[in-house]
Amino acid sequence: MSRPPLLIESPQNAQFKLWESALDGRGLKKNGKFLLAGLKTVPEALRQHPERFERLLFTDPTQVAGWTLPAGVDPVQLAPALFRILDVSGTGFPLLVGNVPRMPMIDLSRPPQGLELLCALGDPNNLGALLRSAAAFGASRVVLLEGAAHPFHPKCLRAASNAQFALTLLRGPRWAEVNTAAGPLYALDGGGADLTRFDWPADMRLILGEEGQGVPADCPAWRLSVPTTGAVESLNATVAASVALFARFATLGH
Repeated sequence: MSRPPLLIESPQNAQFKLWESALDGRGLKKNGKFLLAGLKTVPEALRQHPERFERLLFTDPTQVAGWTLPAGVDPVQLAPALFRILDVSGTGFPLLVGNVPRMPMIDLSRPPQGLELLCALGDPNNLGALLRSAAAFGASRVVLLEGAAHPFHPKCLRAASNAQFALTLLRGPRWAEVNTAAGPLYALDGGGADLTRFDWPADMRLILGEEGQGVPADCPAWRLSVPTTGAVESLNATVAASVALFARFATLGH
């Protein structure tokens, strides 16, 4: 690393406080910065998506001594106590500061384009796992309904393993407006039709409800379910969605 790093030692530093705000959904929405952690995900994201980042944060300069940083990414050395505050995953590895991309509001009156996943998951870990499956199985767009977790929350980023950068993310409305969305419209529901026997359309909207609540009863979507042995009452929402995404992917071809 040829450029000398900026050194930050005070918790009152304005830049540090900005990065600290990225640790929760409110700060993410207000300030538009996110923190990416991970021994594998940080180097991979820096190599594949350098334009998304602006700072590399570390506390031990020897960790980044051999790194070549893109022109738009500046090195910042933090005091150990400050770094530990931001390193909520406890990796001890350098962190990347990125800009939350613009996520436009979807117009649900228009027909779907490819597989659009409408998601209300409120747990960032669950959302991250879902985004990883969505990227793996070819979802064209992920629509985050009102109340869904922020896709750039640290827990979501960790669970998604950089899937956010491979997806088109859009903001969605409240449930009442989902009811009038253009179809074809489908929802995962334990009492629905067997999705392994379903003729998957190329263009569709698949709805995944909130954990524990599911999809509201008045939602007019056609219901699909994952067949099981019945040994458990229901599948985790993310697991069910992953099975559905794979079933469609396998049916329509790679």
